[in-house]
Amino acid sequence: MFELKTSTAASKPAFYADLAEQARHLLDGERDRIANAANFSALLYHALPDVNWVGFYFHDGKELVVGPFQGKPACVRIAIGRGVCGTAARDRITQLVPDVHAFPGHIACDAASRSEVVVPLLVGEQLVGVLDLDSPSPGRFDAEDQAGLESLAAIWLAACDHP
Repeated sequence: MFELKTSTAASKPAFYADLAEQARHLLDGERDRIANAANFSALLYHALPDVNWVGFYFHDGKELVVGPFQGKPACVRIAIGRGVCGTAARDRITQLVPDVHAFPGHIACDAASRSEVVVPLLVGEQLVGVLDLDSPSPGRFDAEDQAGLESLAAIWLAACDHP
């Protein structure tokens, strides 16, 4: 049985390194991307302070479709290029948004969300989906969070079989 450990790290990089170790143990031996996405989103939701939504949107070849997540009910389908998730999918670069209300075309699934970070999930050039995190606090995510979340996304990608 996996047990979430509270990090005592003094810095964000150390915190994310501790979280990465927990993620590796959590995903070890399981290749199913849905099962891993469910556990991974729960790990991040409970380990990261000040988040109100953590989850996955998977690319079905045409658009993004909601996958496992933690938080309030979410938008089910997002067009590539629309909102923060669709922009990350289209541009294939992480979107770090300190104020979602200032992001053109932001999709408000949860009106309480004020900041967001979305990491595209790529296997080579193939878009698998995105990892999306929202916070009710403006400016919640910074470059250290982005780097930590990108490394965590890579751990999830390496642990899973992808279509």
